[in-house]
Amino acid sequence: MTTIDQLIPYMPPFQAVLNAIATALLGAGWVFIRQRRKRAHRNAMILTLAVSLVFLISYTTYHMKVGYMPFAGQGWIRPIYFTLLFSHIVLAAVIVPLVLGTVWFAARGNFLRHPQVARWTLPIWMYVSLTGVVVYLLAFHVYRPPGL
Repeated sequence: MTTIDQLIPYMPPFQAVLNAIATALLGAGWVFIRQRRKRAHRNAMILTLAVSLVFLISYTTYHMKVGYMPFAGQGWIRPIYFTLLFSHIVLAAVIVPLVLGTVWFAARGNFLRHPQVARWTLPIWMYVSLTGVVVYLLAFHVYRPPGL
């Protein structure tokens, strides 16, 4: 049987893939609602929520096991990376209540408030998903930590 410890090395790339999938699903959901394809929009957004929930479980499990991972990049990239990381973390915290509110309004059939909140939720969620992939690439590939 596979343990969580055996899965740890695979979690960051898995999380990056989940972020990329969430980004694509968010884009598809936006296109669907612009085309007035409400059922397709709803399905894309439900899938986005599911993917994001799996990401959140994987991310918290990984960081509970691994803890802090220092960034290996040096020089001019450090302030760029940490600015990106800081904005990603802050907006990742902000997006949770926005997503929950957006879903709440949709689930309750309040299609006056739903798009009003979704106008803020979508670009922030997209930013968080995209920057998650960029942070992963910088931290694990471009500036690979020693020993990985």
